[in-house]
Amino acid sequence: MTDDVLEHRTDELPVRTGIEREDRQHLAEVLNEALAGTYVLYAKTLAYHWNVAGPLFYSVHKLTDEQYRDLAEAVDAIAERVRALGFPALGGIGHYLQKSAVADVDSLPSAGEMVATLARDHQTMAKSLRGGVAEAEKVDDVYTADFLTGRIGVHEEAAWMLNSIVAA
Repeated sequence: MTDDVLEHRTDELPVRTGIEREDRQHLAEVLNEALAGTYVLYAKTLAYHWNVAGPLFYSVHKLTDEQYRDLAEAVDAIAERVRALGFPALGGIGHYLQKSAVADVDSLPSAGEMVATLARDHQTMAKSLRGGVAEAEKVDDVYTADFLTGRIGVHEEAAWMLNSIVAA
């Protein structure tokens, strides 16, 4: 009995909700790309949160605290949506870096550059998620379309707040 439990795999789950398997598989791929970008943005936001210094410290530290917490919750929610569609959620830092629309941290710039970079990254995420909304709507997956639409709003608001800090 123990061997059976330990040997069970969950590569694909049976799902019969009215969305064809091929369509669910495609949406899982789209969501896994969103998962990768969200995870990389989460890690970058944390790195900047920890390392920001200078006159913008307090405001950037507080804002990035809110943003990385939201991104951590989003990582889990996106992965769970992939699983709900019946497919494995992407895992592993290497896979995230390969599939992410957001670039990894390669240095620690000034506070102003940190803020500008995060703003651009949030805009990149919003733009990349729009295609996922269209794909979900094509196959009448209203939940995924609504979920991604909500994430777009979060990224657009985050970009607005960040851009407002460095506006000239």
